[in-house]
Amino acid sequence: MSYASHIIHHSKKLRNASNLLRQEQALLVRFFSHDAQPSIDIRKAHRHSYVPSERARVCRSFSSTTKSLSGTFTRDVSTTTKLGNSISGSVSNKQLSCMQVQLRRGFSSDAALPPHQELGMPSLSPTMSEGNIARWLKKEGDKVSPGEVLCEVETDKATVEMESMEDGYLAKIVRGDGTQGIKVGEVIAITVEDEEDIAKFKDYTPSASGASAAAAKASPEPTPPKKEVVEEPVTSPEPKVSKPTAAAPSGDRIFASPLARNLAEEHKVPLSSIKGTGPDGSIVKADVEEYLASRGKEAPKAKGGAPAALALDYTDIPHSQIRKITASRLLLSKQTIPHYYLTVDTCVDRLMDLRGQLNALQEASGGKRLSVNDLVIKAAALALQKVPQCNSSWTDDHIRQFHNVNINVAVQTENGLFVPVVRDANKKGLSSIAEEVRQLAQKARENSLKPEDYEGGTFTVTNLGGPFGIKQFCAIINPPQSGILAVGSAEKRVVPSSGPEQYQFASFMSVTLSCDHRVIDGAIGAEWLKAFKGYIENPESMLL
Repeated sequence: MSYASHIIHHSKKLRNASNLLRQEQALLVRFFSHDAQPSIDIRKAHRHSYVPSERARVCRSFSSTTKSLSGTFTRDVSTTTKLGNSISGSVSNKQLSCMQVQLRRGFSSDAALPPHQELGMPSLSPTMSEGNIARWLKKEGDKVSPGEVLCEVETDKATVEMESMEDGYLAKIVRGDGTQGIKVGEVIAITVEDEEDIAKFKDYTPSASGASAAAAKASPEPTPPKKEVVEEPVTSPEPKVSKPTAAAPSGDRIFASPLARNLAEEHKVPLSSIKGTGPDGSIVKADVEEYLASRGKEAPKAKGGAPAALALDYTDIPHSQIRKITASRLLLSKQTIPHYYLTVDTCVDRLMDLRGQLNALQEASGGKRLSVNDLVIKAAALALQKVPQCNSSWTDDHIRQFHNVNINVAVQTENGLFVPVVRDANKKGLSSIAEEVRQLAQKARENSLKPEDYEGGTFTVTNLGGPFGIKQFCAIINPPQSGILAVGSAEKRVVPSSGPEQYQFASFMSVTLSCDHRVIDGAIGAEWLKAFKGYIENPESMLL
């Protein structure tokens, strides 16, 4: 212990240790004791904040800077030393390292700052690596309690409320309203326990190293879709410009194509000033044109003297988080999933008749009307229950077949495309499905969906027929699912009747099933469509 006292006395980071040893002997005795565990939170005893999730990282970093202290305690703490009371037993490296974390925070050289807690950007969805601050609902100086909403965070899928976990005061908002591209774990605000400490954080800025380290610790392992996320606005690639080079010696020969020579002579450009990019460094026509562009000259006009293209008028619209993730996931889907498509026409006359009868009952009882899409969702869920191979997803080691039938429903909003989920749709009645879809669609339009509202789907239904009159289309699979049903509009057609030369009108709806061929073979996909068509054309069977 004498070695430790000597080092603590001379350490710059731990120069206040002597005060601690005099004032809190009993606390240290309990901490170093092998048989007893501290019943007092050292962080609270010294009123200095400590983030548990950072404990391992800080322990490692601090242990490397206080290696001699660790060695001293490991070597000599086994002897009995008197520190107010006797301290006996051995202290392991792990216990010592964690003790060093507490000491490091308790004796921070930045003594001007009172105890505080740094709030980092939370990870609010499995695919989230960064987020935006939509708006703060609390202001600097406001008192916060557990469960109160601090701010609204725009994630890669929706806008989610961030709640306070502890009592205190919001001392500093580091990232204000509208801040974009905040990495997970990056500090966005500071809270304190005492109201009088708020003013001390007026000019506070988190250290760059600490913020980056926290972000690196908090960020999950990047998933494949995130590799495609564009971090910066897309711009046109910068053209290569041939830089003028020193003139070649008179005895050296310059190799150039005939077109390049003629173009250079036309604009009176010496070939020695152009760097060639052709075979063996020869100069080609493109090199001359790039050199002319670098000098601000116009490229030669096409034959007939056609004027140069007029400049386009445009507006750059920044990518929203939902747009970024939608783009990356759909690109990943088309690049990695072997799609194939199956289309079938279903007669919906009996479906429309049943819907009319059910809506009459709903109106009589004060309920909401059913849509065709509600019936389609129910039919798709029952078909998945009947052909469970389509209710599966692909992994590197196996095909995972789900026992829950959770249907994602595509909803288009001003903010982008959302796919909220109807869970256990095969077990729910039509009125329950209709009400749940209505509520989820409203949340999507208000940009207030929570992660539990859109995660966990096993199959997706998207409908462009009813709202937009699209006859038929092919949808892109929503990974990690293996199928998506694209629903077109219903149209009346003339079909043969029972008698010769007799015809009748019937309404048909085209649906297209997109399948992942790694999971769903063609025959299995056809079997699922057959089951779906049976439920649509005989809708009473869905009620059994």
